[in-house]
Amino acid sequence: MTTPATARVPQEERTRAMRQRLMDATVELLVERGFGGTTTTLVSERAGVSRGAQLHHFPTKNDLVVAAVSHLTAIRGSDLEAAVARLPQGEGRTEAVVQMLGEHFASPVFTAALELWVAARTDPSLHEAVGPLEQHVGRETHRLTVELLGADESVPGVRELVQATLDLVRGLGLANTLGDDARRRRRILNQWARTLDAALDPREKP
Repeated sequence: MTTPATARVPQEERTRAMRQRLMDATVELLVERGFGGTTTTLVSERAGVSRGAQLHHFPTKNDLVVAAVSHLTAIRGSDLEAAVARLPQGEGRTEAVVQMLGEHFASPVFTAALELWVAARTDPSLHEAVGPLEQHVGRETHRLTVELLGADESVPGVRELVQATLDLVRGLGLANTLGDDARRRRRILNQWARTLDAALDPREKP
């Protein structure tokens, strides 16, 4: 005999799986069509979820997008973790770190986040959801960059160099949304890595 508890578990799993498909579809459409072109109808079609089921969980586009913000934040975090695991040690480490950050900020997940930033500028409810999460992502990315570069932020100017690195890769990521900018990005970041090595190497200090 099936008890209510055992019957409820599969339903909960199905609901989680459906929400996951909706979140994935929302992120994909933000990349492909932008915020303006992402509609609840397209999301439900892409996710293979009935319109009624989607509206039950997310009655409006903003409900759906706000939920996708947390999902997108988690994807960005896991993508960075995977990229960090592939970084080499020793010589060439700084260049590898900087190039990795450049690739991350030129990735589709950054494009989706960028669409949300722009939309949140004039949408109070979306801004309320996006703002705190972006601040968290910014702090964590800064912390991670300091760790990967072995930077000592107690040294004057080092914190600013780390922040300049992140501002640079974000700017290059923005440029990449208008066309493949990979070759120019690699050249710029290669030069910036040399600048960082010279600035962060304690042997260069008097």
